[in-house]
Amino acid sequence: MHLFGYGYDKSVDIKFDRVREFCRSEGVDEEYMRTLIKRDTRSGDTVKKVPSNKGNSRAGSKKALLCGGAAILLFIYQRAADKVGSFAAGLISVAKIDPDNAFARNCVHHAIMLLTALAAVLILGRILNVDFGLGFGDRKTGVRFALIYTVVIAWIALAVNAVMATGGSLPVYDYPLNRRNVAGTLCFQLFLTGPAEELLFRALPIPVLSTINGGNASAGRGVTTETVIAAFLFAIAHMKLSFFPFDIKADIFGLLYAFGQGIVSGWAYSKSRSVIYPMFMHSVSNVLMVGIGYMFIYANQ
Repeated sequence: MHLFGYGYDKSVDIKFDRVREFCRSEGVDEEYMRTLIKRDTRSGDTVKKVPSNKGNSRAGSKKALLCGGAAILLFIYQRAADKVGSFAAGLISVAKIDPDNAFARNCVHHAIMLLTALAAVLILGRILNVDFGLGFGDRKTGVRFALIYTVVIAWIALAVNAVMATGGSLPVYDYPLNRRNVAGTLCFQLFLTGPAEELLFRALPIPVLSTINGGNASAGRGVTTETVIAAFLFAIAHMKLSFFPFDIKADIFGLLYAFGQGIVSGWAYSKSRSVIYPMFMHSVSNVLMVGIGYMFIYANQ
């Protein structure tokens, strides 16, 4: 058979072994296919190879392993920051400031967490050359997130406490709700919970994980894989976890609430390119939830 002016050369059988396999599997005339290949070769064209997905698959697996390892290291560091804060709070006597042990120890604990997280951010910022979002970023976007979140969380806090009051399940505190304790706990929630926890659980993990994945946490993206992982780490931080002996205690509602707050805060962090707005959102949500709860407790006394 002769096509396009060229005859079939049997010597190509060895050279184009894979052509025969392809023709047999696809039901294509082998002689015709070899003639086309021969024509393209003589005209100076090169036969393009189909790119393999092996390289991409290996790169993806490597990133996944690195990301998983980084998540474990972040979890260990976060747990260590919590333990160091608890240890420091136990060393300092706060009886004169807070005789009912309502807020002072928590203040020391979160202050140590804040310093620990800040140290990690500053050191990794130099090593990785990563922006951890410590500036004001996109102010317009950040303020919009903060305002919308404050309105929504105020209604949620009101609804949740109203339901608990109706069901007789308002929280019972280990300290009397006098002026000092109410003011101290609300100041703790406002000035320390947001800065300490958002720096440790948002500004630290998201850029690190994003860098490993080849992205940029300050690129104004939305809810990403890094955001979800950071929210998960934040949620499990609200579990009472003991390794010796092994024991886990968790409130399902508390875990879901923490995870949801982590998603929203991470979203605000990535879109605004700043941790300042998530800090404000976190602190305000805690103040509203605790403060409105205090109001319902007073009303039911």
